[in-house]
Amino acid sequence: MAGMIPGLVLAAGRSSRMGRAKATLPLGSETFLTRIVRTYLAAGVDDVVVVVGHEAEAVVQSFAVSGLPARFVVNREYDRGQLSSLVAGLGVVDRPGVAAALVTPVDVPLFSAATVRAVLERYRESGAPIVRPTSGDRHGHPLLVDRSLFDEIRAGDPNRGPKPIVRAHATAAGDLPIADEGAFVDIDTIEEYERVLSGPWPE
Repeated sequence: MAGMIPGLVLAAGRSSRMGRAKATLPLGSETFLTRIVRTYLAAGVDDVVVVVGHEAEAVVQSFAVSGLPARFVVNREYDRGQLSSLVAGLGVVDRPGVAAALVTPVDVPLFSAATVRAVLERYRESGAPIVRPTSGDRHGHPLLVDRSLFDEIRAGDPNRGPKPIVRAHATAAGDLPIADEGAFVDIDTIEEYERVLSGPWPE
């Protein structure tokens, strides 16, 4: 399965339950956003696009000091939900030669480069339209979406988000059992963030 596979990071939301932009939250010497971008790059994903919206300038400035290569797109309709950010990101990466896109929200920053590589390998082996890390009945990130679904995502219902489309096209071939707990850690609240900070996380 040839073709370019860029990485998208969805970092446009208000982070209302956290109380501050998750993209800029520290994780050791990094932030949520720099860790995800660095992980993508370490896995061989050389085109990473970050979708920003709420506090966009602060997120971009925070990231800039890392010196990491990434492109940014502003989703001015970020209050319409996650689907609007995914559509904005696809608008930047969708071009001839692109086979699929990796997608992760910025509040799932702990997955490993090995997990990214495993997702890419499963896609190249299976051609499944959706590839996602799994553990029991849990589904994690990064999520890989084949280009054949891009138009369906663009036509999706913003009120329902991307999940119905992902579920409709998920297959056994694309569900990838992964032991990487970081692929399933979604950090939405201060309590969840403090719990992560108090314990070890994958390096």
